[in-house]
Amino acid sequence: MILIIVVIVSYLLGSIPFGYLIVRKKVGADIRETGSGGTGATNVSRRAGKAAGIYTLALDALKGAVAVVWAVVLVGSSSRAAWIVTAAAIAVIVGHIFPVWLRFRGGKGVATGVGVFLMLAPIALVCAGILFLAIVLFTRYVSLGSVVAAATIPLFVWLQSVFVTPVADLRPLLTAAVVCAALIVFAHRGNIGRLAHGTEAQI
Repeated sequence: MILIIVVIVSYLLGSIPFGYLIVRKKVGADIRETGSGGTGATNVSRRAGKAAGIYTLALDALKGAVAVVWAVVLVGSSSRAAWIVTAAAIAVIVGHIFPVWLRFRGGKGVATGVGVFLMLAPIALVCAGILFLAIVLFTRYVSLGSVVAAATIPLFVWLQSVFVTPVADLRPLLTAAVVCAALIVFAHRGNIGRLAHGTEAQI
């Protein structure tokens, strides 16, 4: 029962479309009709300015962090705690990418993933963040940086466990990393297609 509650609440939390609401409030437009059609910070910045993009980034990341913290507090130290937290991490990103309020058409999950792994594996997140910045600075493609950083999160989670903070049972955390990374890469499938054809927008 607790697992079901955690998944539902985390999904609904992830479904709050901050980018959509901010753009609607600021410029009276539907962010899904701009650029990539996503509700994330990069697309919001293009439509409503950098400040709106920063607010979106912060609020989307907060969703991920809150989902994980709430799940940890709720389940405590039960035998299934780590797996329930993993379910919360996955559900909040699913909610962001497929929000029920916007007919399952949301963002790419990157900022929400940042919030999730800030709580679960901060060192791995920092490593992925450095890689993201290097790629974006070199290529000026935010989407490419996001895809590569997301895809390498499982590797950095494993390295963090091996060399920095050993985890007795890495399976729940690694499962969260693999599934969340797969979701984020899947959400960027349109960007990947445009990158392959050389039509993706640069910053």
